[in-house]
Amino acid sequence: MELAKTYRIETERLVIRCYQPDDAHMMYAAITGSLEHLRPWVPWARQEPKELEWMVGFIRMFRGQFDLGQDAVYGIFDKAESEQIGGTGLHNRIGKDAREIGYWINVKHANKGYATEAVRALVRIAFEIEQMQRLEIRCDPENVFSRRIPLRLGFRHEMTLRSNSTDGDGRLVDLMVWALNRREYEVFEDEDIPLRAYDFMGRELPFE
Repeated sequence: MELAKTYRIETERLVIRCYQPDDAHMMYAAITGSLEHLRPWVPWARQEPKELEWMVGFIRMFRGQFDLGQDAVYGIFDKAESEQIGGTGLHNRIGKDAREIGYWINVKHANKGYATEAVRALVRIAFEIEQMQRLEIRCDPENVFSRRIPLRLGFRHEMTLRSNSTDGDGRLVDLMVWALNRREYEVFEDEDIPLRAYDFMGRELPFE
């Protein structure tokens, strides 16, 4: 169990934070309005739409996992926190001191740079606050927009897993694995964006 220190992140345009119960309506609107956009690339979107009460249970699970150190799933919201722009996470599924970053964007806000902004923030949080040693991003090779993000942020294409998952039609597809370790991060020259992070108590966290 590795408890995440960071519960809330604020960037120039976004609030990225763990979920709370009253986010259910925003999640419902973001997901049900984006199904055709998400289904080719996001496995869980192929089982939608779900009822609002299902969203409530989903959020309770995410928050419980977050508080117990089992997973760190974040919602991506506008600065007023009145609309969900997408979702992301530092997922505990690739080993100790390592995280996989996943992300999806509400179709209403696609192609505005929000996914890159959110992932850039999580990369810095992971290495400078959470003290991770390795990050991965995994995506379908056909998802051109998704694969641009790790490339832009200094990740290297480590491998492609052949016939590793299924697409929306049940066909086997490949999966690209992009990786970035701590040493690579420390020498990579990336854009310096305004960023603040807060813990469970709402106290601002210092960066390394």
